[in-house]
Amino acid sequence: MQGDFAPVSMPPLSELGLTLPTPAYLAGLLVFGIVGWIAWRRGRKLERPALKWAGLAIMLYPYAVPQTWLLWTIGAGACVWLYFNWSS
Repeated sequence: MQGDFAPVSMPPLSELGLTLPTPAYLAGLLVFGIVGWIAWRRGRKLERPALKWAGLAIMLYPYAVPQTWLLWTIGAGACVWLYFNWSS
């Protein structure tokens, strides 16, 4: 009897206390993930621990930051630090 199952009704995510991230937040995850990966690779290749660990931190911090404005603020500050320490 394959057709005898009733569809299961699931409550919306908002009733469960969950919300989907905004497109700006998802863009920040992508941008800072790529920037962090590039910095991590460069730090590993040039044997520069500060650059390597900063790249790892930039890749991973978005998973701990829930607000979009905070994600972009921290990411911009980290990118400024990378800019000044890229070739020194």
